[in-house]
Amino acid sequence: MDNFIKITEQPSPYRHLEKMPVREILTHINEEDKKVPYVIEKVIPAIEKLVHAAVDRMLAGGRLFYIGAGTSGRLAIVDASECPPTYGVSPDLVVGIIAGGEKAMTQPVEFAEDSDIQGWEDLQAHGIQSKDIVIGIAASGTTPYVIGALRKCREQGIITGCITNNPGAPLTGVADFPIELPVGPEFVTGSTRMKSGTSQKLVLNMISTAIMIQLGRVEDNKMVNMQLSNHKLLDRGAKMLMEQLSGLDYTRARTLLEQYGSVKKALESQQ
Repeated sequence: MDNFIKITEQPSPYRHLEKMPVREILTHINEEDKKVPYVIEKVIPAIEKLVHAAVDRMLAGGRLFYIGAGTSGRLAIVDASECPPTYGVSPDLVVGIIAGGEKAMTQPVEFAEDSDIQGWEDLQAHGIQSKDIVIGIAASGTTPYVIGALRKCREQGIITGCITNNPGAPLTGVADFPIELPVGPEFVTGSTRMKSGTSQKLVLNMISTAIMIQLGRVEDNKMVNMQLSNHKLLDRGAKMLMEQLSGLDYTRARTLLEQYGSVKKALESQQ
């Protein structure tokens, strides 16, 4: 692992950033960001395979786990935490785990990512089972916390996937469904919260959205199972009902939503 050359750590092609005008800084960051979707486009078949595997597991009663450290772990938590309000699923269905625990969401936890046993212990704390699926996320592809967790999962017969920004990284060797996103050196050398993080976020969006559609949590193009947790979402839900039920006025739509708790249940009550 020590001899593995990481694209993510290679020097930025831009020099003397401190001397650049702000407009030039922003323009170059934007130029680099534009490369990300084209890298992802090339690996859509790999993403598709991982989605199919996850859907199969989840239809059989399994759960989806994301596990990562630093930026990757934070992105894991963000994607997992947005599934319940968006799709009305249990918070236990998609679980994000970050090295160092909750504290690591807002501040670094020293050496948390360096343990090759803690990741598996954190998964065990959530009652990981053979019918679950675990996706490890690490820009470097060398994070012991993530590699150790996925290695142990494979030993236990648990399906694994990974997202990394370094092709051929050690992490891919313990993943049944690896996704490699070689977005290249960062604008600020080694700052993988930039392009690498952006690529991970986009792929996580793709994975969780595709899974939820396949699990029946979307109808037409609507989030009919979303949690109605604020006035904005109630308003959106009421308008969805008005589109689906001709002659229904806004006041009645709001009343139905508040009574049944979701667009889907409100629609079913009128059938």
